[in-house]
Amino acid sequence: MTRPPFAAPTDADIRAVSEQLGRPARGVIGIAARCACGAPTVVATAPRLDDGTPFPTLYYLSHPAATAAISTLEATGVMAELQSALADEPELLAGYRLAHESYLADRSSIAEIPEIAGISAGGMPDRVKCLHALAAHALAAGPGINPIGDRALDRAAWSPAVCECEVAV
Repeated sequence: MTRPPFAAPTDADIRAVSEQLGRPARGVIGIAARCACGAPTVVATAPRLDDGTPFPTLYYLSHPAATAAISTLEATGVMAELQSALADEPELLAGYRLAHESYLADRSSIAEIPEIAGISAGGMPDRVKCLHALAAHALAAGPGINPIGDRALDRAAWSPAVCECEVAV
């Protein structure tokens, strides 16, 4: 298996992510997406944490401005709207199911964890449960891989192309 295309974190990356999260970063194995200024935006997290805990969320949104923008979408009912779109748009649902498979393939290229086999993130493949996870996957994988994550990012009052960092890189 090949490893997903993300850069290994530097010590500065780990410090920046810890500052972004307001707690020590755990299980970070890579930086899967960055802000325009180079600061971490999405971390790749080990499928099993150092304490042995299975961790299904490979792609984790860490950037505070991105997290706030996605939280606003969740608070204003966008998840329910996107869930309805899955029911109304067969092509969207098919793309979302492919995103689930892509996510699983990325994670299994790092490690096979029996406890989380078949579980991706954000409600995939049939529900919209966490826009943060879906946006993180869309940022890490690139446009066109996670259509719900792409739609969330299109609607967010934040863009990775415009730096809104509070943490110096």
